[in-house]
Amino acid sequence: MDLCPAESTDLSGAEEAEIETIRKHKQELLDDIKRLKEEIAEVFAEIECFQHAEERQETEDNPGEQTSKLSQRDKILSLGRKKFNMDPEKGIQYLIEHQVLSSDLQEIARFLHKGEGLNKTAIGDYLGGRDPTNIQILQAFVACHQFANLNLVQALRQFLWSFRLPGEAQKIDRMMEAFANWYCKCNPGVFQSTDTCYVLSFSIIMLNTSLHNPNVKDKPHFERFVSINRGIDNGGDLPEELLKNLFESIKNEPFSIPEDDGNDLTHTFFNPNREGWLLKLGGRVKTWKRRWFILTDNCLYYFEYTTDKEPLGIIPLENLSVRKVNDPKKPNCFELFNPNCKGQKIKACKTDGDGKVVEGKHQSYKISAATPAERDEWIEAIRTSITQDPFYDLVSARKKKIASKN
Repeated sequence: MDLCPAESTDLSGAEEAEIETIRKHKQELLDDIKRLKEEIAEVFAEIECFQHAEERQETEDNPGEQTSKLSQRDKILSLGRKKFNMDPEKGIQYLIEHQVLSSDLQEIARFLHKGEGLNKTAIGDYLGGRDPTNIQILQAFVACHQFANLNLVQALRQFLWSFRLPGEAQKIDRMMEAFANWYCKCNPGVFQSTDTCYVLSFSIIMLNTSLHNPNVKDKPHFERFVSINRGIDNGGDLPEELLKNLFESIKNEPFSIPEDDGNDLTHTFFNPNREGWLLKLGGRVKTWKRRWFILTDNCLYYFEYTTDKEPLGIIPLENLSVRKVNDPKKPNCFELFNPNCKGQKIKACKTDGDGKVVEGKHQSYKISAATPAERDEWIEAIRTSITQDPFYDLVSARKKKIASKN
């Protein structure tokens, strides 16, 4: 039903335009609902398929029964992996309920360490959980790694390949604490305390970023690496030869970051920092378009619909700033811009009309929220994402702890 009769003539041009906008938004919502219904139908169809397979398995008594059981188990395992990649807690629960996994924490840890078909980001998110069960599984997962007689860089390469570090500081802290404890247990006498291993591990990770990130112009020298690690071994300095070997190893070969299984970005958008509808100014002819925005992993993604798996565009927030701006046509606006390179295009990408990924052409991004409160909340969330670097905070806190002991 239309919101206003077509024959109405007592509306101003602005009011007619606003009603037309509302009609478009209504259609977009209907399209979203349709897409959600289709996805729900697909899930139910898959569940029904499994139920039919179970019924056939129970009624058929033939030489191929064992093969049928194996096939059914593989299907449950495959669905369990998909569930894990979407929601790790529910995925593990599903596999336990269907007796593919037991509730033994060691077995769950081995399943995660093997990682076949599992999303590396989902593994990291699950292992970083603060629930006592998650922490025990994390410790068992770390113990699956063989660190004996490896230097710290070699151990970190192995460890960081088995999952992707989450972005939340507390999760990173728990995971690196477990790593340091296990490394020191496997290599007694290398460091005077696990705190030393913890701090040095973070120093190596940050060194890797500084040496191999093209956006970092001031590449650190070995002397700087030595300087930032002074006094971390229970108040004393680590042997320079040890630091030299670690530095050269990272300089010659950066850490390899595991690629996530799957061919879409869906896993990226769980537990985002913020999400919601906003208006974005863009296009060849500058117009305001309603887009679904997701803020996560120091990037701002925007979609045409909430159910889309691939974003229309990605705006990396590195080196950007955000501020309130006024616009004569839209209220509650804010702007993303590069304060250090005025007039230059922001490094971003989008999909064109043919579905090809192309470089964005914006020197700034102007965005409008529904209310002043929403605008301010988005600005605060984006600023937090831009400035957040948990590594430095964690290292600083641990160095203070070491200093207080001495």
